[in-house]
Amino acid sequence: MIRIQETTENNFLIEISPNYSLRGWSRVIFLGSLAFVCLAIGVFFLIMGAGLILPFAGLEVIIVFICFYISFRWSQQKEIIYISNEKIKLEQGRLIKERSWEEFRSFVVLEVKADQHNSNQFCFQSKGKRFYFGSFLNEEDKLILKNELKRIINQLNALSPGL
Repeated sequence: MIRIQETTENNFLIEISPNYSLRGWSRVIFLGSLAFVCLAIGVFFLIMGAGLILPFAGLEVIIVFICFYISFRWSQQKEIIYISNEKIKLEQGRLIKERSWEEFRSFVVLEVKADQHNSNQFCFQSKGKRFYFGSFLNEEDKLILKNELKRIINQLNALSPGL
């Protein structure tokens, strides 16, 4: 998911995060209903005399919860790019900022290149270092990001120096 806004004139904020369908209470309701159905089946078989079904049903619920937790944690990734006429700033993290990078825009080159799977990779290159971003985006979002970054950079390059 890509959100682009112009905070002030010629200052852009691009927020990048993975697409995910379950948010907030939807997650709780979905996982709760899965756990209820699975444990209800386990209790039914326990009443019918098959006592070993219930522990495995509980184990299944625990494994599903762990897998969904990993998936939900992955979907919390966020990358924020600030682009102004003077600077570019990239922040990466989940709930808090974990990594940050800032450089003068005149020293930064945006590289968009295809990897071995023909998928675009984005990176800012400055002073011999590369800072990759947007790796979790799908191809459609990568194309949108590429076009928007081109538009923003062309708009900023068209400005007179010092504005």
